[in-house]
Parts: sequence; C-alpha cells; structure tokens
Amino acid sequence: MQNKPGSVFQGMLAPYAARAESSLGRKHPETPPESRSPFQRDRDRVIHSSAFRRLEYKTQVFVNHEGDLYRTRLTHTLEVAQVGRAIARQLGLDEDLVEAIALAHDLGHTPFGHAGQDALQECMGDLGGFEHNIQSLRIVDRLEVRYGDFPGLNLSFETREGILKHCAKSKAADLGDVGERFLRGTQPSLEAQITNLADEIAYNNHDIDDGLRAGLLDLQELCSNSLYGPIYAEVQDRYPDASRTILRHETGRRLINLLINDLVAETRQRIQSDHITSIAEVRASTRPLAAHSPEIAGQIKSLKSFLFHRMYRHPRVHRQAEKAKRLVRRLFHTLREDPRLLPLKYQARIQATDQQEKSRARIVADYIAGMTDRFAIAEYDRLFDPHGEA
Repeated sequence: MQNKPGSVFQGMLAPYAARAESSLGRKHPETPPESRSPFQRDRDRVIHSSAFRRLEYKTQVFVNHEGDLYRTRLTHTLEVAQVGRAIARQLGLDEDLVEAIALAHDLGHTPFGHAGQDALQECMGDLGGFEHNIQSLRIVDRLEVRYGDFPGLNLSFETREGILKHCAKSKAADLGDVGERFLRGTQPSLEAQITNLADEIAYNNHDIDDGLRAGLLDLQELCSNSLYGPIYAEVQDRYPDASRTILRHETGRRLINLLINDLVAETRQRIQSDHITSIAEVRASTRPLAAHSPEIAGQIKSLKSFLFHRMYRHPRVHRQAEKAKRLVRRLFHTLREDPRLLPLKYQARIQATDQQEKSRARIVADYIAGMTDRFAIAEYDRLFDPHGEA
C-alpha cells in the first residue's frame, strides 16, 4: 500500500498508535497538506509561532540573565521533544505527533517559571484561575495571530489533546472536545501520555545538572538518593580520573537512558496485559498505559522530593521566586485597575469584550503570561520607575 505524502513511516506504526490519516481533524477545516502529515504541519506551525520564540527568554528554574548555560523554557522544551521521540520510536508511535505536543506543551508558561504561574493563579483565583497548560491551549486555539482564515494555529485534535495534560472537572466542560476525557475519566493517546512522562524525565535530569553547576545541590547528599547514587558510583568506577563535569554528564545520560528503558518496558507490559490493539482502546482505558515500573516510580518520587526541598526551596531560588511573584502581582493589579496602561491591541480586545470584570482580567493575564522574563522586568520599570521610559 502506498503511503500518503509526508507519512512515509505510517505503515510501520504500532496498531495502537495515532495515525495521521485517521486524525480527528481541526476546529476549522483545512485542505490537507500535500507534502506533510497533519502532525508535521502542527509541529511546523508551533515552531514558527511567536509564543515558541518567547520561550528562549522564559525561566525554567534560573532567571534567564543569571547565566548562559542554565536551561530556559525553550531548551527544556527541546529536551522533552528529544526524549519523547526516543520513547515513541521504541514503542512504534507517531514521532511527529510526540514532537508537536512536546514543542507546544509549555507555550502558556508565564515569565519566571512556576513563581510567575503561582502569582497569576493567585491574582486570577476568583476570576477563572490560571493554569499554564490551559493557557497553552488558549494560545494555539485563540491568541496566536498568523492566519487569515482562523484564530490561533488551528492544530489537530491529537496535538491539542496532548497539550492539555491535566484539567479540573469544573473547567473541562468549557474546553469542548479536548476536555471530555476529564469528565469521562478516560485517557489521551499514547503519544500524549509518553510526552507527559518525557517532560518529567527531562526536567528532573536537567534540574539536577543545573543545580549541581550552580552549587545549589550537594553532590554527596544527592548521591545518597537511591536513583542517582548507584549510577554516579558506577561512573566513578569506570572513569576514576574524570573531572566532576564529565562525571555529572555521564551520570545524567545514563539516568535518562535508565528512565527511558524502564518506561518503554512497563508501557509495553501494560499494553500487552490489557490487550490494547487500537487507539480507541488506548483512549477507553481506565488507567494510563504509559508508566514507569512501581520500583522506579517510587525512586522518581523520592528524587522529586529531594529536588523540591534542596533546590526549588533553596534560599537563592526562593528569594528570586518571591521577587518574581511580587513583580507579577503588582503588574496584574495595576493593569487591571487601569487598562489604559495596556498596549493598544489589548485595550482594543477589552473594548470588544462584554466588559465584565472576569473578561477584562483574563486579557490582562494573557498579556502578562506572554511576557518574557526581561520584558516583564522592563515593563515593571516603565510603570513604576519615575526615571524609566514611559
């Protein structure tokens, strides 16, 4: 059977994989591309979006200007895509769909990482709340302005489904087709499931790397962790004269490899034991099919707890986070109270709404969430520094 253009490997996919030729489509119908699959088109649209470019200057853990070697939201995103594709290849899943989901999954993140998100959630608490994965969906569905025929990027259902990793039932009903699974308690595609776990693999490993480089993590204490320690000891035995830099990198790549292999093995076992033979059966499953083994899952939980207490709550990180929260909160309340301080295009959006407080606040949240770290700092100075430019 001859494959469609842009889907050379579709015939090699596992029976439970998402298939481009069977995509559930887009919100706004379009003529299919001649030389790409729908998921390849999604990936390309994400890469060319303004929101994707802004990820370069958004915090992962360290504010962008603290150093050139620390991960940003963009480099994190690229690492998630790489890990996700490696997993997808072993499981016979659609790599293009995994890559599209991975590249889009953090588009809605605020400046200053989770600190910025926490501050916006606090500000929007009684006004609809703020969640970065819902904001990512909002960007690709509405906020990106690039096409004459539709708002947003008009991505395929499968990519949008993967972007929405989690959602409260109280909000799911407002999200239409991609929110239905949260009401029914069913699952997304396996491509979406493994991208979610690739995200976890990537940030745990690169946060360790950045934390050690920055001196926030104590190596000896980290090596007492049951997941990291044995691998580091193995690397030391093999390279007794290596520098700490090489030992760190060799341990990191082995840890990623271990987690990928464990995820693939456990996922295969679940697929076989549940007799999964189609994507419909994947979605109908009452439990996630992509998962780590119980032993590794427990060790990952322990590692995440270690990172939470030793790195994310480190005084240096905490001080920066608190400054970021105060900045975001003050920006939000000032712009909400006087929308005339907003750029003209956002003022126009407010004029075009129902003028209800909830709608106006959401537009202010859209503006702040779209900022890079350095733009948020500059905007703060413009608004509050008497000597700054207007």
